[in-house]
Amino acid sequence: MIRLQQVLPERYTTASETELAERIGTAKDALGDRLLILGHHYQRNEVYDWADATGDSFKLARYAADHPGAEFIVFCGVHFMAESADILTTERQVVILPDLNAGCSMADMADTAQVLDAWDDLADVCGTDRIVPITYMNSSAALKAFVGRHGGAVCTSSNARAVLTWALEDQGAEKVLFFPDQHLGRNTAVELGYALDDCAVWNPHRDYGGLEEREIKAATFLLWRGHCSVHQRFTVEQVEQARAEDPSVSVIVHPECAHEVVRIADHVGSTEVILRTVSESEPGTAWAVGTEIHMVQRLAANNPGKTVASLDPLVCPCSTMFRIDAPHLCWTLESLVEGDVVNRIEVETETAHWARVALQRMLDIT
Repeated sequence: MIRLQQVLPERYTTASETELAERIGTAKDALGDRLLILGHHYQRNEVYDWADATGDSFKLARYAADHPGAEFIVFCGVHFMAESADILTTERQVVILPDLNAGCSMADMADTAQVLDAWDDLADVCGTDRIVPITYMNSSAALKAFVGRHGGAVCTSSNARAVLTWALEDQGAEKVLFFPDQHLGRNTAVELGYALDDCAVWNPHRDYGGLEEREIKAATFLLWRGHCSVHQRFTVEQVEQARAEDPSVSVIVHPECAHEVVRIADHVGSTEVILRTVSESEPGTAWAVGTEIHMVQRLAANNPGKTVASLDPLVCPCSTMFRIDAPHLCWTLESLVEGDVVNRIEVETETAHWARVALQRMLDIT
């Protein structure tokens, strides 16, 4: 998705790190309790260190909703995260994304038109009465709203198992359309005891997802052909190399990784699970971590008695999250001090309503 971020004035792009830090601190103090800065785990330190709360996307959106006194919510994450915060907060609260180009490549792999086409194709082949759509949190507000309208729910990497169980057992679904991340869908299906043959990948760029009618009818899980550009980089060879270098190492990866990587890892979990597992482990333990590099580096710095390293030797930052930097944060805060709200993220009323329905279903399930 193309978004237009204005070019920052030179006083931000040429300022030193020290000057930017001083100006951010001054602006933050001036805004006081009117301001709430949220920082995702994947943010660079120059931004993350200013956050009033840190966590994964849904945790931060809920945190914003639990603090209705904050007038300005500066979400240092990506676009879909800011949308979720706007959906869950009050009308008087303003959600801001410091750089409008901070999107999510995975979320952009499924757009509303493509999902509507897929739904029509499924209706043509087998009907949609017994199909429940489930969207990962990493999706646009419009897709969350689609799910809400069609009896489905949102899920996170922590509760995907519970949400899929709800769809298949409580709702009596014969099939689940899961988007946009095929890997989380596949890994969760296998965790529930289903076979890989129960999963079929839906390619939105081909008629009927590139599948034969018999394949569509046979599949329990129709998995959107989407992925995380960071987590798809991790490989079986990297796991084997880490274990060859240190037989005592524990491998922990995110469920957005490919199934063959998840299958041989010692631990699998969301960003919050990875953070907690490594932090609570015994001193002297060694960890090879399959997630974004800024989080891995922060884990290493915060656990000096342990060995913590990335599985990927070439390093893998989240390039879209990386767009949020000190100059954009400084510009955002100083604009607010001057009474100018920049980069406000607003979800249209009806879309917000149905997206909230899908989110509430998830909360009721879990």
